[in-house]
Amino acid sequence: MKERDLVCVVEDDSVVRQSLAMLIGTLGVEVRGHATGRAFLDDPASRAAACVVLDVRMPGLGGLEVQARMAELGMTAPVIFITGHGDVPMAVEAMRGGAVDFLQKPFDNQALLARVRQAIDRGRDLRQAAEQRGIAAARLAKLSPREREVLDLLVAGKMNKAIAADLGISAKTVEDHRASLMRKMQVRSVAELVRLAADGRRGPAQ
Repeated sequence: MKERDLVCVVEDDSVVRQSLAMLIGTLGVEVRGHATGRAFLDDPASRAAACVVLDVRMPGLGGLEVQARMAELGMTAPVIFITGHGDVPMAVEAMRGGAVDFLQKPFDNQALLARVRQAIDRGRDLRQAAEQRGIAAARLAKLSPREREVLDLLVAGKMNKAIAADLGISAKTVEDHRASLMRKMQVRSVAELVRLAADGRRGPAQ
């Protein structure tokens, strides 16, 4: 059975929170409600969220603070902000922080559902990209110091002879290191190696 996408609703007003959960649930997703930003951040299940619908103004941690904390924790779920106040500076800050949208209450239900669908798709892509970067980073960690030096020069576009001259080793030794690092990185071409090395160096949280 396919696991359903998770949408987290962070809203201090219980009536609004339950209403949003019921509405978003019509998309066939799992919905978890949280009354505070701290409760959301402390919930281990939140790490798997595909989308977060987040109120801007809440007791304790406000929405923008939660968004910033999510970034620090490496949580990649796209955020849709909701607010009862038309606050342009807040909206600008939220969008700069990577928010998908900033909706003012009362908002059109269908518009919200459309944005949630888009955010879920984006969140799925972000999680897959993060997983790929994690795999790449794990493979990079298996390289020896010399293999990393050869990798850096390959990424810089240098050929075997130039690498050999730079490192003071024979071209044959470079070939051996190159074959070994490509085997450890599980790639078949330099182009694929360059892409995977870039992914691994960015790390899973970015």
